[in-house]
Amino acid sequence: MQIEFHGAARNVTGSCYLIEVAGNRVLVDCGLYQGRKEMIEENAEPFGFDPRSIDYVLLTHAHLDHCGRLPLLVKRGFHGEIITTSASRELARLVILDSAHLQEEEARYKSRKLRRVSEEPRQIDPLYNTIDALNSFDCFGQTTDYGVRLQLTDGIFATFLDAGHILGSASILLELEEVGRKRKVLFSGDLGYSNRAILRNPAKPPHVDSVVMETTYGDRLHKALVPSLDELYSVIAGTLDGGGNVIIPTFAMERAQEILYFLREGIEKGRIPKRINVFLDSPMAISATEIFRRHPECYDKDACEILSNGDDPFALPGLHFTRETSESMLLNTIASGAVIMAGSGMCTGGRVRHHLKHNLWNKNCAVVFVGYAAEGTLARRIIDGAKTVRIFREEIPVRASIYTIGGFSAHADQAELLAWHQQTGDPQRTFLVHGNEKAMSEFARHLENTNIEIPTLHQSFTL
Repeated sequence: MQIEFHGAARNVTGSCYLIEVAGNRVLVDCGLYQGRKEMIEENAEPFGFDPRSIDYVLLTHAHLDHCGRLPLLVKRGFHGEIITTSASRELARLVILDSAHLQEEEARYKSRKLRRVSEEPRQIDPLYNTIDALNSFDCFGQTTDYGVRLQLTDGIFATFLDAGHILGSASILLELEEVGRKRKVLFSGDLGYSNRAILRNPAKPPHVDSVVMETTYGDRLHKALVPSLDELYSVIAGTLDGGGNVIIPTFAMERAQEILYFLREGIEKGRIPKRINVFLDSPMAISATEIFRRHPECYDKDACEILSNGDDPFALPGLHFTRETSESMLLNTIASGAVIMAGSGMCTGGRVRHHLKHNLWNKNCAVVFVGYAAEGTLARRIIDGAKTVRIFREEIPVRASIYTIGGFSAHADQAELLAWHQQTGDPQRTFLVHGNEKAMSEFARHLENTNIEIPTLHQSFTL
């Protein structure tokens, strides 16, 4: 039995782990690298294994850094089965198609640039295209519910457990047997935190021999939800009163729906004006919201009660969905009075960059970051206090008020991660992944009664 780490090794993106048991090979996640240029270039490198040799892919959830290289895996020869939850399957299709479109756009842009500067221009090919994305959907096989023990093959059982991170997200328990030896390995996936909106708390993990543990926020605590909501409502009310717009760079899945949920609550409780104009300017987020509405089996008790009363947890007065590019462009003519939610959350692409270009220079406006921003992203540069940022080849001064509200993170913080790990029954080994080295080192200091490994890329261990 072996485990190999082919992504999210001492960084926070590109999750990809390989388990080999009795000649069978199972991949957990196959995510895209995001952030710095060097990390993005890693996407085109060899996986570290032969895609044709993989029998199954188990997908923890549908974020791009966990599912974004699946089309490339299929393009390079994978023909096995991808298994995940029903909600994750729907969201993954949405995310992968969007990613393919962005890959094609980026390739066209680079090709045009080469034609301008090179005497011998060449065509730049995308990492994968829309056809590759559609081909990957053929590999999505059965879906599974939480708590169901699936037999993948002789000696390999898989159970998906609610991770409480985004809709359909899971931790994955693998029960392995080879030549009479048995091991239980638990992949945390990305863990959510307790008592958040819409989703249930992460399920209690079983006792296992080894844990592969995310550490995104392994070195810090989140701000509590109630003061985070207070700050959000205060920023919105104050900025609109002051004659500005509020720009919220928003991840299309979970964060967008969660903010809509809280804006509805804020209006109902009189914390923000009823006549507020909210624009969800993201075709992907709009589609994700529709998928959320189809999967109430993932909701917590409070969200289920809203539904049972005949209400929509994501609907509020003054909400506008802007799917078309022309509609999005019109938003840039609004000088004040708007809350604009647009992707991407890290400002690495999407429509939010246009809204930042038209609002970031305005001292009456506010930009509210409600999620993680990786090193090297535009969001991180703004958060870190850049005086100007380059957007669409133009230097834009940063005069708007900048807020980072950590209480909305979809990731567990250090305390929640430690509490989850303590329930796994003193595992013999804990592999720390999906975090920067500082977060991993700090988190490791708090772990007891386990041997800690911090794998490097493509490193292999015997279980």
